[in-house]
Amino acid sequence: MENLYYIPFSDIDFRDPFFQSLNDDYPDFSKWVIKKSQDPTSMAYVLINEHNYIDGFLYLKIEQEEVNDIIPPLPNKKHLKVGTFKFESRGTLRGERFIKKIFDHAMACHADDIYVTVFPKHSYLIRLFQSFGFDYVGTKGHVSNAETVLLKEMKNVHLTGDIVNDYPFIRNTPSNRKFLLSVIPAYHTNLFPDSILRNESPSIVSDVSHTNSIKKIYICAMEGVTHFRPNDIILMYRTNSGQSGSAYYNSVITSLCVVSNVKHIDDFLNIDAYVDYCRKYSVFSVDELSNFYRTRKYPYVISFTYNIAFPKRPNRATLINNVGLNQNAYWGVLEISDHQFRSILELGEVNESIIVN
Repeated sequence: MENLYYIPFSDIDFRDPFFQSLNDDYPDFSKWVIKKSQDPTSMAYVLINEHNYIDGFLYLKIEQEEVNDIIPPLPNKKHLKVGTFKFESRGTLRGERFIKKIFDHAMACHADDIYVTVFPKHSYLIRLFQSFGFDYVGTKGHVSNAETVLLKEMKNVHLTGDIVNDYPFIRNTPSNRKFLLSVIPAYHTNLFPDSILRNESPSIVSDVSHTNSIKKIYICAMEGVTHFRPNDIILMYRTNSGQSGSAYYNSVITSLCVVSNVKHIDDFLNIDAYVDYCRKYSVFSVDELSNFYRTRKYPYVISFTYNIAFPKRPNRATLINNVGLNQNAYWGVLEISDHQFRSILELGEVNESIIVN
């Protein structure tokens, strides 16, 4: 199993071979590490693989100032700088897991924008940031070896209608309907790693595509999902495990997501097309997906983005008594009103700046 930790610099083994390329790219990297290691407040995300070696590193810094070491300078605002970022890909969409952490920090510190500098040779990293709405705004360093500067606005947001490019922001208009969508605990843990409950260990979240990704695939037999349209908002409702008391108190809303599309299994040309579409973003193995295709047991495939984990998780009792959801309704797929949606966000202590009206 692999785990992502947020730890002090002083706890990181910078002798790990992972850091060699950073030493090569940045001559002062070792001096910077020594300085940060002496500051107990300096923290970074570190991805540790199954062999206890480092496979990913992310350092974030808040800058409340004009940024004048790039051309053109950035104005005096609250910037979240992606100071140092590297990961070994392995084809498991780890980059998206780090991207989500970057956005989570930006929302938590109320940053005006996020910026990152990347050498052009790291083309994959540039494409990753651009896919999530980062724009080219300038360069940093000597022209012969300049880094590309990419920036994402977090205030004065102008949405494009592309839910990945607009991420993490969500458009909320009368045409964007809201639904509860239930998911059992065994699947919930791996689909939504930032939304696990307090009694779940992070070590059970494995380093696989469907755990790391911002984009998710949900496969089911509930006909209610056929009513979903692109840009509809879904609140993930984690059902009770059956081992920790009544669902009345232990079934909870954990996450806010946005629908990309809904497909029927018959929309796919063949089994290969179906498996290829689902395998990276769903919790199921290739064998399980192949069986689904042959049996048609679970005909509906929902694609969506995982936008935010609720800081506080309203349980079924609260949703019935405080929000007014019908306790006798079917909660597998349940449409809710705008008023109920706003009440749930308030109870979940969700940063509502993520919602663009």
